[in-house]
Amino acid sequence: MAQITASLVKELRDKSGAGMMDAKKALVETDGDMEAAVDWLRKKGLSKAAKKADRVAADGLVAAVVSDDKKTGVLVELNAETDFVARNEGFQKALLSFANAALTTDGSKDGLLAAPATEGEGTIADQITRLIATIGENITLRRVEKLESPEGAVSSYMHTAAAEGLGRIGVLVALKGDADIATMEDAGRKVAMHIAATSPAAATTDELDPELVERERTVLTEQARESGKPDNVIEKMIEGRINKFYKEVVLVEQQFVMNPDETVKQFLAGLKTELVGFKRVTLGEGIEKEESDFAAEVAAATKAG
Repeated sequence: MAQITASLVKELRDKSGAGMMDAKKALVETDGDMEAAVDWLRKKGLSKAAKKADRVAADGLVAAVVSDDKKTGVLVELNAETDFVARNEGFQKALLSFANAALTTDGSKDGLLAAPATEGEGTIADQITRLIATIGENITLRRVEKLESPEGAVSSYMHTAAAEGLGRIGVLVALKGDADIATMEDAGRKVAMHIAATSPAAATTDELDPELVERERTVLTEQARESGKPDNVIEKMIEGRINKFYKEVVLVEQQFVMNPDETVKQFLAGLKTELVGFKRVTLGEGIEKEESDFAAEVAAATKAG
């Protein structure tokens, strides 16, 4: 019996795109014969993933899960190539299992990929490779966001939900305060709905990206100077407009969508709660997806024939 070394397993993984446990099993079954192991994986349909890894996966779903004690919440984005796969029961079941697993990881993407598979052997990374082979599309774990509130509660909201806890825009809100857990859960969900609608840039003014503020200040300064007013007046104009900018992009300063007569901060204060933080994940955000012209493809194929 040939010795199956880690380097041999890695070599087979690199060649086939199969998961670690599948590669090891293939080598065991073929007594360490690399070519035979590749064929073994092909016959089992486990080497398909490598051929699909360069395809753009911009569709899929976001999962939102909160722990039973309401102290921890996670958002996990799992991408696929088409909406058809996002509606696949196996894809949805796997994503929810990944999100539940993420509750006990360090909250990073790498941490979740290295966690034990929720089904079958190996890691979640290996499980995704098997999922690619089964479903037939490239699938990637893109993002993991974790939010905790040890002294309060975490709430979730899923916009355009495809199933329980699954959708295209997921939001988590963590609160703390003197209110009971049920009150904080309800308030958090309402604020999460607000966040889904307004997409604030930060929770508080202190958390705003300084570069974003400086860029806005530069634009406002140029606009104010065109008025021809004295510098001391221009300075007051800029500060007034910066404060208006804060009210537009900072969560706690925004007018609450469910009651525009108060800010989010005032809404929470009225319930004896305060914001700990929030996370918002929009499916496919920032991914450039090539738009294909089906008619042109058909015409090109016809000419080629």
